[in-house]
Amino acid sequence: MRTFASVEEAFKWWLENIYPFLPPDKKKGRLTTAWRNYTHKQSLSVSKMSEILKDYGFKIQIKVTYDP
Repeated sequence: MRTFASVEEAFKWWLENIYPFLPPDKKKGRLTTAWRNYTHKQSLSVSKMSEILKDYGFKIQIKVTYDP
């Protein structure tokens, strides 16, 4: 089990450790667009990153804490 501090951190890990090993037929459409946008620092929303991560078995929980 791995834990990440943010969706962006998890997505970066996914791009480095899972995406390169996907078969070519999977690296089409939104995955290629997401890879290109992330790599070239173009717009890629947290929502889109989350959708892709969920498709590959990631569970996303957001924790916000306020402690005055």
